[in-house]
Amino acid sequence: MAGIGLAVVASTTPLSAQNSNPTEAARAAMQALDQATDALANAQKSRDRVAALTQTVKAYEDGLAALRDGLRRASLREATIEGALEAESDRLAQLLGVLQTIQKAPEPALLIHPDGPIGTARAGMILSEVTPALQAQAETLRAGLEELTTLRKLQESAVTTLQAGLEGAQEARFELSLAIARRIELPRRFTADEARMKALLDSADTLASFADGLMSEPESGGGFGTLPDFRGAAGRLDMPVLGQVIRRFNEVDAAGVRRPGFVLATRPLAIVTTPWPATIRYLGPLLDYGNVAIIEPGEGYLMVLAGLGQLYGDVGEVLAKGAPIGLMGGAAPGDDQAFLINPEEGTGAERSETLYIELRKDGTPVNPADWFAAGKE
Repeated sequence: MAGIGLAVVASTTPLSAQNSNPTEAARAAMQALDQATDALANAQKSRDRVAALTQTVKAYEDGLAALRDGLRRASLREATIEGALEAESDRLAQLLGVLQTIQKAPEPALLIHPDGPIGTARAGMILSEVTPALQAQAETLRAGLEELTTLRKLQESAVTTLQAGLEGAQEARFELSLAIARRIELPRRFTADEARMKALLDSADTLASFADGLMSEPESGGGFGTLPDFRGAAGRLDMPVLGQVIRRFNEVDAAGVRRPGFVLATRPLAIVTTPWPATIRYLGPLLDYGNVAIIEPGEGYLMVLAGLGQLYGDVGEVLAKGAPIGLMGGAAPGDDQAFLINPEEGTGAERSETLYIELRKDGTPVNPADWFAAGKE
């Protein structure tokens, strides 16, 4: 399965952006969703169902995002064509009338002019110059009308694909949750001490104090010999979720609060994965950050992922790169038509969930822009 899922999500460029033609972009996204459906079926036979289903969920998310973007662009193109036709309606009506007159007039009548042979010759010259221009305008009109018809048919057929994609993504997430609950093969660096963790939670009044407390725990030492050196990952990390950076390192938010990390806007239920092999140090609610996952990708480093709706795994487990760590909150859209035709689509309004990412080295936050490939200014 993984081969199919990976083929769909391998590119960092959204599917819809790979083709400037909105119709072709939407069709490519519909094909990607069909491939994701095949991938979901094949995931049942995969040896590593968690990895296979993770790629399937990503494929669905990428395909759905691309379909919505392609359809939004198709809708804008449709409005542009309709606006142009409406603005030129009078002139186009005259054009059609002239073309119909030329077409219906008998050939002998076209050759006879009241002013005699010279008038006939002059009329013929004028007609020979005007006709190609009229024909060109007629071809442009015909192409616009044909494109309009194609766009409308595309939008109608996309509803079925969208509905299937939404249902497939829901099923893939459910299957992923089951597969994670049943997995037992993950390596562990340590077993969490629940009493000590509770004491740390009770005493921490900030994210920084809690992270510092985690780093001082004896479990954080050693065990990195078999993992890739995290220091070499600077500038190459993939974002843990499909989304858009809306607030950067130390940027002030609307409430005047500065946080030393990134805030990503995501769609509901988007899957969150580990950008590097890492040990789970904490999973659960923390202060006002909601559900938080804290992972240790290398000695002296902690990565905080805050604002999730669902968490996967257990403290002490070592996760591979790209392993699922949870899902964003929110609910799946109940109205597929509203999900498809959203007037605010493209403004970011559809990304209703936010993920906060903070990377710390030896107790000090560092700028994620130096680490994530897609996080550059």
